[in-house]
Amino acid sequence: MNAGYGTEGQPASRLPRRGTHLFDRRAPIRRSGATVKLPLRTHLPTIAMTYSRRSFVIHSLSATGALAASGLALAQTAAPALVKDTDANAVALGYKTDGSKTDVKKYPKYAASQNCANCALYQAKAGDSAGACPLFAGKQVAPKAWCSAWAKKAA
Repeated sequence: MNAGYGTEGQPASRLPRRGTHLFDRRAPIRRSGATVKLPLRTHLPTIAMTYSRRSFVIHSLSATGALAASGLALAQTAAPALVKDTDANAVALGYKTDGSKTDVKKYPKYAASQNCANCALYQAKAGDSAGACPLFAGKQVAPKAWCSAWAKKAA
C-alpha cells in the first residue's frame, strides 16, 4: 500500500502529517474519530499512445525529407536575379549590363572586345543568357556586360 496516499480508513498513525512533503497537494484532512479519511487521489488523464517511437521517427524523417525536397524544387525553379547597374557592388566595380556603354574616360582599361562572356571569372556555358560571377554572389551577370575586374579567360 502507499502509506495512506489515496486510501480511506487508514489509522492516523500510518499517515504522514499534512504538509510534510514538498509536493503535498492533498485536500484538507477530514477527521472522524481516530481514523483519517482522505479523498481519493486524482491523476491527470493519460493519453493512449497510438504511435510507437519507431513509427514517430519514421514519419518525422519522411516529413522532413518531403519538406526539404519541396524547398529544393522551389529553389531550383526560381532563377537568381540579374545584377543591376545601380547595385552597390556593381557601382564600385564599374559594372555595366551593356559593356559598350562603359565610360572609357573613367575606365581607360576597357576595350570593346572585353565582356563577361570572355572573362575568367564568368561561370556559364557558351550560349547561356546569364551566368554566375563570384564577385556578385547570389546574382547572375549578362554575357555582354563588363566590369573593372575583367580578366582574360585562359585559352
